[in-house]
Amino acid sequence: MTTKETILIVEDEENISDFIATSLRAQGYRTVCARTAAEGITLASSLCPELILLDLGLPDQDGLEVIRSVRSWSLLPIVVISARSQEKDKVEALDLGADDYVTKPVGVSELSARVRTALRHGMLAAGVRSASEVFRTGGLTLDFGRRQVKTDGNEVHLTQVEYKIVAFLARNAGRVMTYDAIISHVWGPYMDDNNRILRVNMANIRRKLEKNPAEPAYIFTEIGVGYRMAEEDSPPEG
Repeated sequence: MTTKETILIVEDEENISDFIATSLRAQGYRTVCARTAAEGITLASSLCPELILLDLGLPDQDGLEVIRSVRSWSLLPIVVISARSQEKDKVEALDLGADDYVTKPVGVSELSARVRTALRHGMLAAGVRSASEVFRTGGLTLDFGRRQVKTDGNEVHLTQVEYKIVAFLARNAGRVMTYDAIISHVWGPYMDDNNRILRVNMANIRRKLEKNPAEPAYIFTEIGVGYRMAEEDSPPEG
């Protein structure tokens, strides 16, 4: 089963949120909705979406605070969809770290184009050179464009968080990634007992990927430091 991109919609107006979510699901994306800034910040750190679509006029606090909070720990793409059309509002949101700013109302075609562009920029920022890039080491294959993981040719189902961990390690293959670096990339600073959660996820990943989890062939533990993905196979000559 191919892992779909998750898009977090932070919008307090239910009819607008439902319209956006329905449009995106029809295109194969997974959507999660939040009605407040606080809920949006929490879901951004716990669900690790690939993209945030953000309204600014939220009931508990300004959406700009969501941008400021997320940017303190993550570069994940943020597209503002707001009724505010003043230039100063757009400039402030972009200066805080929003990747794009769309004024309501927005049509399905424009929304789709903005989403595709933001996701593409997010992949590049994360170190993916192109949507067709494939990482291979031994019997493990990771297709970044399709968000698909296989071992010995058999497709493996990973959760959203598990995929993010594996992809992050693959993009840094051969290098030791510290526990803190992985946690910051995947969860951000808002999770309690992060090391325990990381260990649980890594145990699940190894159970799915490794023939013998006790003697891993792909992801190695550097005790007290972090994890390291096996180096990528050399491309065939010619």
